[in-house]
Amino acid sequence: MSTLTIESISTLYVKYADDLRAVRDQQRKFLLDNKETVKAQLDDYEAEITYLLLRDLAPEVVVEVGTFRGWSTTWILSALRDNGTGHLYSFDIVDNVVKNVPAELSEGRWTFTKGDLRDNLAKVPAETDYLFIDADHGARFARWYIDNLFPVVRPGTPTSVHDVFHGRRPKPMSEGSVIIKWLAAQNVEFFTPSVAKAPEVTARLAEVKKELNLSEPVRESRHNPMIYFNLPQS
Repeated sequence: MSTLTIESISTLYVKYADDLRAVRDQQRKFLLDNKETVKAQLDDYEAEITYLLLRDLAPEVVVEVGTFRGWSTTWILSALRDNGTGHLYSFDIVDNVVKNVPAELSEGRWTFTKGDLRDNLAKVPAETDYLFIDADHGARFARWYIDNLFPVVRPGTPTSVHDVFHGRRPKPMSEGSVIIKWLAAQNVEFFTPSVAKAPEVTARLAEVKKELNLSEPVRESRHNPMIYFNLPQS
């Protein structure tokens, strides 16, 4: 994945506008039909950018760390379905997601492992093409996955981490603080749609979405602290 910019993401919105529109309608209905059991974590920008990147990268193997109730899982699986290829390996200490993900999305393209990732590291495929992390947001877990998970997957793997920029800076002693310091030390750039950190990103993407008739929210939120980056090459 090349370094992301407002322009490159805008291009993906245009390229996949029709498919994204259908998935947004699907996810809006999914959330409405399952409002008692599904809590959406990703906001629209984070979910859409994740979907668009997966469509364009067409990964064969995606690893998701942290599923909660399946909102991110269904977005990822929708991208794999629309690509016609790819398999998702998800890990979480709870299995609420299993009863929420529709069979038409999961069948043949999803493997879920219940349990602490730290006890299941051997199940993470070495050929991972995309890594999605939205689990324990403490500094200790961040240090663990930097030292243990990142070396398991290939250098250069496109990666996203949620709950980093709740403000202009990560919270002290948090996962976000650890990962941002590590990226800086590795001289790795990141992209974020966080309105707190990079308001110009969501402002521009809002214009693009309006032009494409994609402005109606899937869910009401302006909380979008995810970051996107490539793991260091060495």
